[in-house]
Amino acid sequence: MPAPMDRDERLMSDGRAQALALETAVAGAVVGQARAIRRITTAVFARGHVLLQGDVGVGKTTLLRAFAQAMGGGFGRIEGTVDLMPNDLLYHTYISAEGRPAVEAGPLLREADRLAIFFFNEINRARPQVHALLLRAMAERSVQAFNREWRFPRLQVFADRNRVEREETFEIASAARDRFMMEIAIDAPADEEARLALAFDPRFHDTDALIGALPSGVVDMDGLIELAAAIQRGVAASETLQRYVLRLWQATARPQDHGIRLDALDVDTADLVLAGASPRGIGMLLQAARVAAWIEGRSHVLPQDIQAVFPEVMAHRLCFQPVHELRRAELAPALMQGLLAQVPAP
Repeated sequence: MPAPMDRDERLMSDGRAQALALETAVAGAVVGQARAIRRITTAVFARGHVLLQGDVGVGKTTLLRAFAQAMGGGFGRIEGTVDLMPNDLLYHTYISAEGRPAVEAGPLLREADRLAIFFFNEINRARPQVHALLLRAMAERSVQAFNREWRFPRLQVFADRNRVEREETFEIASAARDRFMMEIAIDAPADEEARLALAFDPRFHDTDALIGALPSGVVDMDGLIELAAAIQRGVAASETLQRYVLRLWQATARPQDHGIRLDALDVDTADLVLAGASPRGIGMLLQAARVAAWIEGRSHVLPQDIQAVFPEVMAHRLCFQPVHELRRAELAPALMQGLLAQVPAP
């Protein structure tokens, strides 16, 4: 007779059905983004913040609104501008219809403890003071405003950067990038059928109606934090797997010692990396890999789980020598590929 499931096992079993239902719901509004949907789902259940990478108009906001709708949580958004101040995230002032000064909650406080997803669009257009407030909200899931503490227990921050324009931008520091669990690419779909749907199906031209038609609350938001903790406790990583992760960690700092070469890009790997992955980054790699294994229905991490999330978790947090930093978009994917190819997996 099989042993009864303990609480963590029940949480994980029921939660996996929710994760798959979440992916299915979001895919009803966003086509051609299966990998991005899976990675964001992984981040949701690993409770990690995310950088998004993609050109204008590829559907980043629609994708995040779809996640918030399907999860049954609140959605907040702000545009980065050069004159944005930290208090603009918290409140805004105006003259009311009666001609009196008035104050309303800003995008970070508007949904209060319901806030599930907060999207900072073009974060590198905002000044470092704004980044500092956002980093506090990310780290502590709370801010101080109006003489009280506001808590956001379910909050996940998503941010993207303007990668084209350099004027009036303030690139987020390496230490700030390290606070984000993943950087996920959102590209226009390559599949012709998906492109035809986006271009000619009227359903995709009315975003509000598209999002409103999605099911809401397919994830138990009240139990999400407990479920995320259960996944980290319940999905095992063997000693052999741990040694594999340590070898990858070492290789991020000294790729040349592991036979990784980027000759085709005319780069000597001995002069490429200024600093490898941080301990926090490796911890986030394991968190994401455990969730990836759990979504696949396993209670233990396999090398392919590490490899599946490795590029999104690692690439943005490695520090390149300044002479190579402007080529990051070209060099980082090649380095990730080289690391996974050259470091032997168990």
